[in-house]
Amino acid sequence: MRPLTATDVLRIWELAERQGQVDRALTILAAACSELTREQLADLSIGQRDRRLFMLRKWLFGPKLDSFVDCSECGERLEFSFDMAAIQGDGVFNSDTAKSKAEPDILSCDGLELCFRLPNSRDLIAATACAGPRQARQLLVERCLLNVSRQDNAIAVNELPEAVLEKVAFHLAQCDPLQEVLVDLVCPACQHQWRVLFDIVTFFWAEIEAQAKRLLREVHVLARAYGWREADILSISARRRQSYLDMVGT
Repeated sequence: MRPLTATDVLRIWELAERQGQVDRALTILAAACSELTREQLADLSIGQRDRRLFMLRKWLFGPKLDSFVDCSECGERLEFSFDMAAIQGDGVFNSDTAKSKAEPDILSCDGLELCFRLPNSRDLIAATACAGPRQARQLLVERCLLNVSRQDNAIAVNELPEAVLEKVAFHLAQCDPLQEVLVDLVCPACQHQWRVLFDIVTFFWAEIEAQAKRLLREVHVLARAYGWREADILSISARRRQSYLDMVGT
């Protein structure tokens, strides 16, 4: 995997503008992961996929993430920021020591032996067709459970009680740390405390979209001023582009 270039950012923006969230994530990764096909990227667990997205985002914009959310109690706009290191520690971003894996694993639960794999992008695409979160979770668990047995007797997944399905869903999240990133917040206005889900795909895409539009404006200004080609302008470092823009503006 390599850092994204200015040319990559524009290409991603052009390709992913009309895509759904899952396809956008794969389009971003495909630009930086030439060693993997799009099909192989789609087979990565959600944690493995998002680990790569976090790293690409860090290389492009830095480790600090600034965001905002409205308080669910009083509606106050709350701005917050955190460093990538705060998300379960830096070790979670090291693919060599990551716990998440795509190969099957075994979970023993309530006398059952459950063979499972971690959810991937294909599973998320399938879940988008579900009527609600409960149905989507049920579908994900059913897709990820490869085999269920009790004392070597096979059991159908749809026969499992709700309590077992909940334990499986919890275990899947524990095995894939970046599958669900939660941020603890406190509203300064009403002191309400809650946790908000941080979606790296949505966050990173918004930054890429804004960056692409800035790059287009820079190309427009410098091409008019100097007659340079888009490819030549994008090949210049951001620092040098800004210096040229400053001179054009004086």
